[in-house]
Amino acid sequence: HELVSAKSSDEIRNRMFTFQDLGDRAVALRPEFTASIARLVTTVLKKAPRPMRLFSIGSVYRYDEPQRGRYREFWQSNYELMGSNKPEADAELILLTNYFLKALGLKKYFFKVGHIGIVKGILDQERVAEKTQKEVLHLMDKKEYDEAFSQLKNDNVKSVLQGLVEVKGDDIFEITDEMRVQVKDYSKARDAADNLMEILKFVASSGCSIDSIQPTFSRGLEYYTGLIFEVQVPELEISLGGGGRYDRLIELFGGISTPAVGVAHGLDRINLALQIQGVEAKDQKAKKIFVIPIGEDLRIKALNIVEELRNSGLFVEFEVMGRKMGKALEYANKCKMDYAVIVGKSELKEGSVALRNLVKHEQINVKLENLLKKIQE
Repeated sequence: HELVSAKSSDEIRNRMFTFQDLGDRAVALRPEFTASIARLVTTVLKKAPRPMRLFSIGSVYRYDEPQRGRYREFWQSNYELMGSNKPEADAELILLTNYFLKALGLKKYFFKVGHIGIVKGILDQERVAEKTQKEVLHLMDKKEYDEAFSQLKNDNVKSVLQGLVEVKGDDIFEITDEMRVQVKDYSKARDAADNLMEILKFVASSGCSIDSIQPTFSRGLEYYTGLIFEVQVPELEISLGGGGRYDRLIELFGGISTPAVGVAHGLDRINLALQIQGVEAKDQKAKKIFVIPIGEDLRIKALNIVEELRNSGLFVEFEVMGRKMGKALEYANKCKMDYAVIVGKSELKEGSVALRNLVKHEQINVKLENLLKKIQE
């Protein structure tokens, strides 16, 4: 009970199924997975190589009022990327969700994206008490802005937050630029807006559309520290999944400071959305590929290659730690990858990449247009 309630919001804590066991201990049925995974990382997996990409699937429980798309027991699939604070790690979560829904055949869905650090940075700099911050974030998430602002004494803070609420536009980068202008006097909030901008550049470069930037939503979980996002379909007024960055949760459970980002997909809701849109899900199996950019200026190009390979049905991981090639290949071998795709400047000038077979320990240069065919041979 203490574990799952440690960093959940009041809204989730109030909807947990709790009881006393025969040892008179408080027990709760898990309302979500992330806290349990965080504890696992601090114990069993504390010596595992970083970054870790963890997958889990199972049922969770919340005392909701049963209705279409809302259940008291439902299934979630979860993906966590632990050990990287790079914006491409955040982008990977959105792109993975996009790939997952596209692979299932969902016809129409849209992303809503924000960054908890923008509002939190303002409130932190103004020394607003933590309890008040939680209440303000909760109310703004529910779009109860007048009630949220009534919790604050500083009129300047109210004005800045009101300005964020009123930011509108058709272009996600224009919106993010305007948000940065609104918080120009708040260094942490400005850094958060810059971080969001960098994440969005990675996402946009890979062909994934972001439909809504909302700086004031918080997703109901108190452990988020950075990017947050949700994915929805037009036919349902509920999210199919969502996630974000939680850089302090591992430390909370006694582990070393570990940046982390994760996403949960509601499988019952996704199944409902597929039914509504008349789609049948298909199973896929794939080889495991690791893509390594040699130099920071090649990250976007490398991420484009990642998306092209994923869209062809392959299992693809991206180097998000900024490591040198030797260390990155060492990690790929430990994770039993089949191939490493090495994106270097000299090869790209020739329209090629290096393809290393990690099973046979062979490496060749391959034209980009032939890369998929060569991997699938």
